[in-house]
Formats: sequence, structure tokens, C-alpha cells
Amino acid sequence: MGKHYTSGRRILAKEIAEHYHISVKFLEAILLELRNAGILGSRKGKGGGYYLLKPPAEVPLSKIIRLTDGPISMLTCTSLFFYEPCADCAAEADCKIREVALAIRDSTLAVLDQKTLADMILQAEPT
Repeated sequence: MGKHYTSGRRILAKEIAEHYHISVKFLEAILLELRNAGILGSRKGKGGGYYLLKPPAEVPLSKIIRLTDGPISMLTCTSLFFYEPCADCAAEADCKIREVALAIRDSTLAVLDQKTLADMILQAEPT
């Protein structure tokens, strides 16, 4: 889909599913999440299908992963968008595990915020 951004071509979920050998139903759930988040648009009928609303270089991987997989952080108490205190934590500020989890989250986000859908498209193209 990202490869076709500049051409304006719409792609059917069935076409994507066949190309990547995944279930159409599973893929449609992901495409719906991306559409609801404003990353994809869709059109029904003849000439219909899914298309990117933004250039691939403007879609950070962190956003896609949050939409499809949920929190990036390994602990809910360190999540930026899905924060919840740990049920068995007596003192969050003194928790040494939380300190490590924050460092892991920050390192992961540093990579995912820097990489975009365009980077993934370039990596997928044969050299």
C-alpha cells in the first residue's frame, strides 16, 4: 500500500492478504484500526480499496505498533498512553524494576519514533 501512495492506487484487503499469505478477516481488523486512526482511507465499490492518507514518511512505526499491538512499554506503570499502576507495587517511585522498564521503553521509542512506514517500504524492496 505504501509503495502505491504516490500513484493514488487503492488496494483491496483480499489482494494484500493473498500477497502476504494472511487471513483477510485478520487483515481487515488491522486495516480498520489504521483507518479509524486516520492513517488509511477506504472506498467501497468499483475502484475501491484502501489507501494511505499521509505520505509513508509521515507515519511513525510507534503509532502503527500502538494501534495494532497496544502499549509499547513492557509494564503498565511505564506506559505513556496506557498507564495503570501496578497492583502489587508498594512504592512506584522506589521500584527498581520500573527504572529498568522506563529505560527500555525510552530506548524502544527512540527507535520506533525515528523509523517510519517509508523506511519499512525501502527495506522491503529488493536491492
